[in-house]
Amino acid sequence: MNLELFIAKRIHFGKEEGEKRASSPAIKIAVAGVAIGLAAMILALSIVIGFKKEVRGKVVGFGSHIQITNLNNSTSYETLPVTVTAGLLDTLAHEPGVAHAQVYATKPGIIKTDSAFQGIILKGVGEDYDWDFFSKNMIDGAIINPDDTTITNQVIISKNIADKLNLKTGDSFISYFVQERSARKFNITGIYSTNFEDYDKLFVVTDIRLIQRLNKWEADQVSGIELLVNDYDNLERITQDIYLNMMTYRDIDGNTFLTRSIKELNPMIFSWLDLLDMNVWVIIILMFAISIFTMVSGLLIIILERTNMIGMLKTLGAHNFSIRKTFLYVSSFLILRGMLWGNIIALAILLVQRYFGLIKLDPNTYYVSEMPVDINILYIVLLNVATLVLSVLAMVGPSYLIARISPAKSLRFE
Repeated sequence: MNLELFIAKRIHFGKEEGEKRASSPAIKIAVAGVAIGLAAMILALSIVIGFKKEVRGKVVGFGSHIQITNLNNSTSYETLPVTVTAGLLDTLAHEPGVAHAQVYATKPGIIKTDSAFQGIILKGVGEDYDWDFFSKNMIDGAIINPDDTTITNQVIISKNIADKLNLKTGDSFISYFVQERSARKFNITGIYSTNFEDYDKLFVVTDIRLIQRLNKWEADQVSGIELLVNDYDNLERITQDIYLNMMTYRDIDGNTFLTRSIKELNPMIFSWLDLLDMNVWVIIILMFAISIFTMVSGLLIIILERTNMIGMLKTLGAHNFSIRKTFLYVSSFLILRGMLWGNIIALAILLVQRYFGLIKLDPNTYYVSEMPVDINILYIVLLNVATLVLSVLAMVGPSYLIARISPAKSLRFE
């Protein structure tokens, strides 16, 4: 029989009728400290991970994980072409870690209506394009018909552009292309909204064959190749492997290919997202400190209140280690109770936010209209384990106070 555990259960769960203890408020505060601390850590981690995934997904949706372009391209969207064969595209699609490969072409232009004008980037996509991102963000109409065998003037535009130019699904507009000194009429088939204003105000998606015709390119000439990967965590390794493979490759015109990840193409956005990790660590450290402080205070009060019992146990021959072990069990019960409530509070808030989106955000500032959350069970389990282990270890120090309690004096202690 585990005597220490038995006594700890009697201390923690046993109640005598009419008994009032000074430790009761301290215990409640200690449990509340652990619960609030753990809930805050889970919420902070889930919100930051959800926010990073949401923003990252929008950047990737507009530009894919990896882009392979002409080495001689400038930073503008007026690109030099590369010739892409079906064999090259198939080879890249079967690279380890690559989920999908597609070609694209871009062309800067200006939309002009009777009352306003707007600079845009016309992005041409082909039959191989993955429409999943835009399909999820369509708010009116539909995507352009990817199976149409004829070159059409269909486009999808963002709500941002539609509002500025007073356009809607079914309307037409004329876009001017300065370099070619030409103009083209387009028909709007749908309107999307990602709340990512930096890109929403720029991109208009259309048929890649239209861009090729405007640029006087051949059917196999494109601005570049976009690759989507299976696991974002392996993005840097996959990019490096493809970069090395493409270094020596030349197309039929002798063009050299440049391979870059989305992080290299958008360093400011991803640096900003990485800074959010620091905020999470600060919150976690502060919450750990608060939880441990309240638990240490609670344990000290329990020890002082049980001084008579400690003296009695020492008189009966109990060793300091055995008594310390008893009070560590008591601390563990309190920590586990606080953790239980912390998990319940955090998961309740996360589930309500996920399914009802009660907390709204300004999309112009945060790029999302609702506070995003990501419920990662592995991270939550790790936080729980870390909280339990660190909190129990922190109790070891205060438990040494028991060794300083004299049996003779403790029996007279009130």
